[in-house]
Amino acid sequence: MSLFETTANAAPMGGAGGDAGLINLLFLGGFVLIFYFLLIRPQNKRRKEHQALVSELSKGDEIVTAGGIVGLVNKVEDDFIKVQVGDNVEMRIQKTAVGATLPKGTIKSLDAEK
Repeated sequence: MSLFETTANAAPMGGAGGDAGLINLLFLGGFVLIFYFLLIRPQNKRRKEHQALVSELSKGDEIVTAGGIVGLVNKVEDDFIKVQVGDNVEMRIQKTAVGATLPKGTIKSLDAEK
């Protein structure tokens, strides 16, 4: 017996090679489904909800922006809204920057806490 093996033995032919393609396709399809249900579908749902929120903005709504500014909508324009953030202070903000609408009376309750 030598220290180094010099002969190579080939694997027997005709293993499970025929079903390997089908199994790979099933795994690929499974990953696509997981990717769709965990990433794409929830993102589309959030986008639709935000578009509905932005399209339903009207004068008198209390909002909070993505940057955390709380204010009262005074005027709705095409792509912008005018928001009153304090006494005699108005800001023009893009509609897409609106993060959420607040229940009526939220601003008064925030001012009362001071």
